[in-house]
Amino acid sequence: MVLSLVCVLAVASAARGLSDLQECPIFFSAAKRCDPIAPKSFLPADVAAVQGSKGSHSPDLGVLVDVLDAMHVMQTAYFAPWLGTWPDAIDWTAAVMGTHVSGATRSLSEALIHINPDRKSTVDWKLKSNLIERYFTQVTAYYFGQDAFAIRNEAYDDILWVVLGWLETIQLVNVHTDLHFGVNVEQDVAEPQANTVQGIADFFSNQTYHGNTWIPAFSHRARIFWDLAEHGWDTKLCGGGMIWNPRLLPYKNAITNELFIAASISMYLYFPGDENASPFYQDSSTDRPNLDAQGGPRHAKYLKAAVEGYRWLANSNMTDRQGLYTDGFHISGYADAGNNNTKCDQRDNVVLSYNQGVLLTGLRGLWEATGALSYLSDGHRLIQNVIKASGYDLISGTAIDDISTLRPGQLPRWHGLGRAGVMEDPCDASGTCSQDGQTFKGIFFHHLTAFCAPLAAPAPESGTKVDARAFAAASDSHSQACSSYSAWLQHNARAALGTRDRDGKFGQWWTAGLLSASWAGPWPTMADDGVPHETSGTDYRNYGVPNRPPWRAAPSEKGNTKAQHPIEAPAARAHSRARAPMGELKRKRQVGVDGANARDPNARGRGRTVETQGGGLALLRAYWKIAHAP
Repeated sequence: MVLSLVCVLAVASAARGLSDLQECPIFFSAAKRCDPIAPKSFLPADVAAVQGSKGSHSPDLGVLVDVLDAMHVMQTAYFAPWLGTWPDAIDWTAAVMGTHVSGATRSLSEALIHINPDRKSTVDWKLKSNLIERYFTQVTAYYFGQDAFAIRNEAYDDILWVVLGWLETIQLVNVHTDLHFGVNVEQDVAEPQANTVQGIADFFSNQTYHGNTWIPAFSHRARIFWDLAEHGWDTKLCGGGMIWNPRLLPYKNAITNELFIAASISMYLYFPGDENASPFYQDSSTDRPNLDAQGGPRHAKYLKAAVEGYRWLANSNMTDRQGLYTDGFHISGYADAGNNNTKCDQRDNVVLSYNQGVLLTGLRGLWEATGALSYLSDGHRLIQNVIKASGYDLISGTAIDDISTLRPGQLPRWHGLGRAGVMEDPCDASGTCSQDGQTFKGIFFHHLTAFCAPLAAPAPESGTKVDARAFAAASDSHSQACSSYSAWLQHNARAALGTRDRDGKFGQWWTAGLLSASWAGPWPTMADDGVPHETSGTDYRNYGVPNRPPWRAAPSEKGNTKAQHPIEAPAARAHSRARAPMGELKRKRQVGVDGANARDPNARGRGRTVETQGGGLALLRAYWKIAHAP
């Protein structure tokens, strides 16, 4: 059962104020009812004028080497095979790390076609295939190392990272299978062999990639966790949207809603179905699994959830004057028993990089499902807003501020999400990032990579027709726009590579990679980093829930007004505190003495971690795929 594309587009258009401008999809499944208008460009006119007619790639395998080195360091320095996880990570950041490894391994698999076109080079192929298998088996080990039972009882965003992670791994398996196992080994038919020998040959030639064995397991976990997250969708407050955490005061934030959009459309596009009815989903009348209710490939409920999720988010007033997504909304007076306000009217204005990223996967998926150009336009507009807010000018292809003119010890100007053309989160320069904050930038670049993949028309067997002229124009414009981001990616990659220590570990504050050689004086703190912290709002910093509004607990039925904590027994809370040093509160070993730390701004705070390494990996992969991959 699949939603009519016409119905979906009508819902999306009306939701986004486009009812008077009926959008015509490039894809259609019935008789053509309108004529799609081919886009001239997804870039502003002044930027498009200097970009030429179409973007181009200049393959540089040195960039791929940097990607592989970043992943090698991440998996040798931080991954514990005997545990099947990254022990220093916490539940949600580990899910993101698994996603980074799956994505980078998929990119490596795609690159093998161009690196080694001669499949008869047996030794070379074995060595390269072995590298793929090394990382795939580590991701598979993480399937068992992931604390799935604990995450089920965490916030809805924690749950949704799991969905995206295993759908990414399913894509890895599918791509690797299609690229390297799609053609059977050639048979010598001129000289028939004995039946036994021929049987052995048939057995080997009819194999597919062994990773397909694990797709049912990955699919099952993705489906279970999407079903759990679906309960977070709420229409009683704020007219819709996902609640962040069911055990805390209502907070409808950007990341949970973006994750729900991205996970829902990814389930629609990549979920192959799930015949495993455990643990709770059975039809009590027959005592048999209700597989139709569980969904399957291209199931309407996933597309509907994604369309409705974006409709709410686009109309939520979640973006600031720079066109960037702020963190989220509380409901004023909610804890007051005499207050009946249900509107999202108390906005947390902090701008974080990952809130600009996850939505890109959602928008790209909505385009693939509907052929509606507005989703691509919205995505490119968001990316361009991010680049501008980092202090980078797409027209000139350079940073807005010339750092060579700065006085000794002077920081470049803060532009909203970075400085000197390099992306930063508000905690980077001061070295105060929590474990959450150290993960954010890598998330943005992972989803930028997904959004900027070349456009592909629906497969002929899908029965979906395509307006060829409009599709070609959209594909060219998308390619040109994504290619225009290459210089910015190169600029950020150069800065990030400059933060690596002698072990190849990336730091959190990438801008330091441009400044450290000429910097004089102490490194900045929150008091002098140029970030307007005082106007950001009530940012949740991953160190517990503050006992102050608007995080304070709502009165319970018995009138208990104590600060609300996740629902667990006191003994469990004590156990959680005892385990905390393995995760969010653990500090990396100090690098050298105080003098060494003074020379290395990325040794401050939590220092270099698996999360900062994941960020470097995701950035380099984006640079490779968007600017260099053939």
